[in-house]
Amino acid sequence: MEIGKVCLVTFSPTHTSYRIGEAIVRGLKGESASCVDLTLHGVGQVSFSEDTVVVITVPVYGGHVAPLALKRMEMLESAGAPAVIAVVYGNRAYEHALQELDAFVSARGFKIIAGGTFIGEHSYSSSAYPIAQGRPDDADLQYAETFGEKIRTKIAMASDKDKLYGVDVRRILRPRQPFFPLLRFLRKVMKLRKQGRLMPRVPEVDINKCTHCGYCARHCPNGAIAEGDECHTLSERCIRCCACVKGCPQHARTFDTPFAPLLSECFPQQKENRIIL
Repeated sequence: MEIGKVCLVTFSPTHTSYRIGEAIVRGLKGESASCVDLTLHGVGQVSFSEDTVVVITVPVYGGHVAPLALKRMEMLESAGAPAVIAVVYGNRAYEHALQELDAFVSARGFKIIAGGTFIGEHSYSSSAYPIAQGRPDDADLQYAETFGEKIRTKIAMASDKDKLYGVDVRRILRPRQPFFPLLRFLRKVMKLRKQGRLMPRVPEVDINKCTHCGYCARHCPNGAIAEGDECHTLSERCIRCCACVKGCPQHARTFDTPFAPLLSECFPQQKENRIIL
């Protein structure tokens, strides 16, 4: 088989999932490539033909695929287009997110031919509490591009679409997880809950630094910030992706969560990207 069209479908508030998907697409080297970016808004019904390889990359929030990503992908459909799925997580654990994405995408008529789990800088990461800071780095992106090249070879070796076999993502090799750091993390989380230290609902804003440039409002995936009222965030719409925190030109926004120091302390060892095809 030859690769015709390639399309990247992504939801990526802090650009980590987008960068991984872009690298995979580079490795595929299709005749033409397009992108359906669902980060800021959904799209209408989108149907993919069998000659399009669809690469889907999404972030993991709390061990699950970001709920807003799933909501915006509900209108995607196909009758057998080959799909590559990848979840990007912040170095703690992706739990069952890859299987969730597999089930969701398969239910919409796609054929899963490859899957991957990649590391991206955690939404809560900061200079004070780095969590997979700077990832995906150059090595991660090269790994993702090589993954795309391997998928291209797999497709080329199939004589027709019926010979292009799918994969069971449950068989993907899990990254190494040291037991004691995980145990320490769980104990400290329980302690926080007993103390009543809850997760903040929205980022804090330093009104002395905010210049009302509108960056946060334009880049909020769920419309939780209105232009002209940048010092206020709607808690019912905030998904705590921290796109506004990481992107603020004036560094006026912070998300002071007690989980940031725990994640930074308990998971300093960088995990490996994993693929299956």
